[in-house]
Amino acid sequence: MAPRAGARLVVAITPADVGERVTTRRRAPGGYRDAVGVLESWRDGVLTVRKRDGSLVEIDEETLAAAKVVPPGQPR
Repeated sequence: MAPRAGARLVVAITPADVGERVTTRRRAPGGYRDAVGVLESWRDGVLTVRKRDGSLVEIDEETLAAAKVVPPGQPR
């Protein structure tokens, strides 16, 4: 069986994307954590993402492994 090529992790968001829906993957103890939602702010090296359930996730930009803008979510 041939080895599988790994995914290339790219951070493709900037502070200019505040207000956009994003998906993020960050390094955390024991692996990675993901958050999808609206990028509400990016100040002093900390991003805040508002998830669909209304919770707010703070992400230190130095822990970002991958991120990109994504289309709006489907209504529930």
